[in-house]
Amino acid sequence: MKEAIPVPENEEQRLQVVQSLGLLDTPPEERFDRYTRFAKQLLGVPIAFVSIMGEDIQWFKSTQGFAAKQSSRDLSFCTHTIVEDEMMVVEDAFKDPRFADNPFVTGPPHIRFYAGVKLHVQDNICIGTLCVADIKARYPSDDELNHLKALAKLLEDEFRTHAQSTTDSLSGLSNRRGLCAIGQQALAMCRRDKKPASLMYLQLSDFREINAEHGRDVGDQILKNVAQLLLNEFRQSDVVVRAGASDFFVLLIGTSVSSLKKPLVNLERAFHEENMNLPFSLKYKTDAIEWNPDKHANIEALMKVADDAVTRQEKPDT
Repeated sequence: MKEAIPVPENEEQRLQVVQSLGLLDTPPEERFDRYTRFAKQLLGVPIAFVSIMGEDIQWFKSTQGFAAKQSSRDLSFCTHTIVEDEMMVVEDAFKDPRFADNPFVTGPPHIRFYAGVKLHVQDNICIGTLCVADIKARYPSDDELNHLKALAKLLEDEFRTHAQSTTDSLSGLSNRRGLCAIGQQALAMCRRDKKPASLMYLQLSDFREINAEHGRDVGDQILKNVAQLLLNEFRQSDVVVRAGASDFFVLLIGTSVSSLKKPLVNLERAFHEENMNLPFSLKYKTDAIEWNPDKHANIEALMKVADDAVTRQEKPDT
């Protein structure tokens, strides 16, 4: 006889909230992908995902490291996570009788390690999980698990606000507030692990003139195309941000300014090759600031240096 899956006491209410979000069976979105990319980087694992738990199906709203869109709820690690007090950690699935013969352990993606944090949108209403996994057994530190919990708290805010506060509605990228939220966690990780970080800025030149001459629809499409180009050209663990009307930031984790030569060359090539399908040449200015933990106490301090550099570039030559 098949063992019954664990179910939260408020399951009926929980399912009503899940349904009201309107996110089941919807395509991936950058506002969620940025958290799974960072979770993967944060713990150094090959797999990270955000799941939303329906009645019978676990829907993967964002995945890194595997391509599945959904799985049966009765096979899901997250089914057990949502009835835990806060977090579930499985250091070695082969040694856990709940999962030793699970198809996701014995077959692809061959999960051995799993850590999942519940995601709430209302008090005591869990709609899903933020999870990381590995194909080998792992024994994470308290600091690593605390960082994952902190990231889950930010993701809960994303669900609650439907990205209105942390995402640029036009490009789908993080906005300044989103960078402040996730950037603070990123720099804390870099400080802890003694890793470098850099903030690259890119400013489109003469953008007001482009809007005036070709219309706002053309300008909006350019911004969307530049956003996609940046997502394509930089690593999944980097945080791409629309920082102003025609300004973009990219926070690069574990990367010094001296290591940015190749990415910047690739970016320039992409601009020239694609040229955004425009009848005119799109010009831009770019540079990068290296994070100095002694000078930049937080992400806001680093952004201030980039803002000052952008402002200097905006001034006409004399």
